[in-house]
Amino acid sequence: MMRSNDFDEVLSTTRAIRRRLDLDRPVEREVVLECLQLAVHAPTASNTQDWRWVVVTDPELRREIAEIYRSCGADYLAQAAAAATDPQTRRVYEGALYLADNLARVPVFVIPCIARRFDGAPNGVAASAYGSIMPAAWSFLLALRSRGLGSVWTTLHLFREADVARLLGIPDDVTQVALFPVAYITGDTLRPAQRPPVEGIVHWDRWGPA
Repeated sequence: MMRSNDFDEVLSTTRAIRRRLDLDRPVEREVVLECLQLAVHAPTASNTQDWRWVVVTDPELRREIAEIYRSCGADYLAQAAAAATDPQTRRVYEGALYLADNLARVPVFVIPCIARRFDGAPNGVAASAYGSIMPAAWSFLLALRSRGLGSVWTTLHLFREADVARLLGIPDDVTQVALFPVAYITGDTLRPAQRPPVEGIVHWDRWGPA
């Protein structure tokens, strides 16, 4: 039986990994499939199970996707890092820029998708669609963490979603949700991220001070 503190450690240390992705160590196909098999146990709205996953390992495809990714946000990330006054925020932007500069070297990309479009649909429809893919996507990241791998939830490439779709042969009626750069983690441990006490961000019964 799993100890609760083991599970709590996975939950509290599954964080955005950018600089500590091992860019030189290969990631086994079997490990990726194992994590995805765990991911699809997540619940979906109306039992649709309409998630799809595109796994990219081809170096040339990764290079082309990385170029698209950089074109969508590298300049913004550089400017944001330079303008940030809070040290932690600056480190986040600098880490994101480092990832953009080195994305092509990450051994595996995983792109979670929804097998339908909902452009222009009411917010409830979009919320239902994303509510079906996001639990599975986060389960995938948790499964990676428990096996010594890491990733980060990125969305910059979605500004050119159609270009990536053409590159990978993704049908027009499929929605891309994110891009996960997947690699083993360098170093032995990960600390929980710094977060404020929940007492300051939780509202009971009504919005306002507790």
